[in-house]
Amino acid sequence: MKINSADFRVREGDDVDLRKWPTKLEPFYKSKQQYRKLLSEHVAQLSEQQQLLYASNRHAILLIFQAMDAAGKDGAIKHVMSGVNPQGCQVFSFKHPSAAELEHDFLWRTTRDLPERGRIGIFNRSYYEEVLIARVHPEILRSEGLPDAFANNNTVWRDRYRSISNLERHLSSNGTRIVKFFLHLSKEEQRKRFLERIDKPEKNWKFSTADIEERKYWEDYMQAYEKCLSATSTTEAPWYVVPADDKKNARLIVSQIFSDLLDGLKMSYPKTSDERHHELLSIRKQLLEE
Repeated sequence: MKINSADFRVREGDDVDLRKWPTKLEPFYKSKQQYRKLLSEHVAQLSEQQQLLYASNRHAILLIFQAMDAAGKDGAIKHVMSGVNPQGCQVFSFKHPSAAELEHDFLWRTTRDLPERGRIGIFNRSYYEEVLIARVHPEILRSEGLPDAFANNNTVWRDRYRSISNLERHLSSNGTRIVKFFLHLSKEEQRKRFLERIDKPEKNWKFSTADIEERKYWEDYMQAYEKCLSATSTTEAPWYVVPADDKKNARLIVSQIFSDLLDGLKMSYPKTSDERHHELLSIRKQLLEE
């Protein structure tokens, strides 16, 4: 069964209701062996496409991953990007902002880490935290030192959506292609994964008591995600809602969407000038005559 990237894309202007988006699909693989084979093929293709991206040096790629805890962001990044040359790719994880970061606007800390042309940047969480967790927990917004007129304004979220969309539109018009993944996990599957992290000693380090506290706000988070996806999925920077209850399926979907994005850039290797071509032939002749 072929993966169609468009099936997971949030169209610009869509009013997102996450209850209508599945958290699990029929697997795109029939066995673990077939999954490994499919993922390996995707990874090999991405490796070739990354080399072309680097050589052409015309575009930058920004991949953004957002999700509830235990949805598999780290695993998706690790497995899908396993064949990518680390010299051309960087992953940034954004936790709670530092005191220095809070002295700047909410986009400042992530803007510093945007990828250069020819490179891939991956944000594991991102500036979208400022319209997600900050919306669920208003005390975070109040702690950011904003003037009262802005921090207490009912339009703060609309203004932040607009700031984000303006940034993404600016990046797009300057050669950065942006794709945003929301790994859509069910509350029941999160419960199972939390239990696994508790029951298996080697996974205890993955579990934080803060995770179980945030789980209490599940419905608030779903509403925040719905508003965010509806307001910020654009032609230039689309959101993809990836069913995440099956980690293997999610990785295959993410890798296909990423590969389709790179294919759509219509990249090519730089053409060699006549002068350079003659120079290479001369060097080749010298080497053959040694």
